Amino acid sequence: MKKQVTSPKAPKAIGPYSQAIRAGDFLYVSGQLPINAETGKMPEDVSAQARASLGNIGFILEEAGYSRDDIVKTTVFLADMGDFEAVNKEYAEFFQGCVFPARAAVQAARLPKDARVEIEAVAYRVQ
Repeated sequence: MKKQVTSPKAPKAIGPYSQAIRAGDFLYVSGQLPINAETGKMPEDVSAQARASLGNIGFILEEAGYSRDDIVKTTVFLADMGDFEAVNKEYAEFFQGCVFPARAAVQAARLPKDARVEIEAVAYRVQ
């Protein structure tokens, strides 16, 4: 069974997609931009953007009854691979105390809304 998951704490989708879809025991979280759901604004600094994107993933996980420790795979999209170390620092902090998920990090030619980072995740938890 497929179920849409939406958190009011994370920004609304900016296109025809869902924040997340739960399919069985898996939760597929769409790429999260570093947008603040209350203000609609994005921080300038890439470290703050990484924190915001990861925080939005956290809000969606919480809404679905999952935790960051349930994440099994992420993809990090960067506008500039030169930001890799700064994003890694925030990423490591977000997953502190967890087994790090599998991950890919790629540079994209351009991200939506000219963000510097976007992160998607797949979580698994036996319900």
